[in-house]
Amino acid sequence: MLHPPHQPLPVAVVPPQRAPAREDEAGPWHAEAVCRRDEAGLFFAPSKEPTAARLAREEAAKRVCARCPVMVDCREHALLQPEPYGVWGGLTAAERRVVLARRRRREVELRKSSATERIARAG
Repeated sequence: MLHPPHQPLPVAVVPPQRAPAREDEAGPWHAEAVCRRDEAGLFFAPSKEPTAARLAREEAAKRVCARCPVMVDCREHALLQPEPYGVWGGLTAAERRVVLARRRRREVELRKSSATERIARAG
């Protein structure tokens, strides 16, 4: 349907819905994220942000994450994707890279340990 120029388009009003409880697992985890109610700019850096401003913004974002009921789900999402920017699950992109590097080292060590055990049992 075409509308005459300079006339606003009709807007459908959708009533807010409560996300299902986490035990249900029927809905997406992010439906319960506290950050959905906050400004996205808090979680993502503007271009050429000064270091002091970035650190303050990231700390403010982490405080929001700290009170979030789905923080662990958010963090795992960001680690599995991996999300290259922003604060996710209370971690900055740099902090997530450290976590991922530690996980990779742990996996390598576990594989080596497992291989050593198999050789010892076979021996």
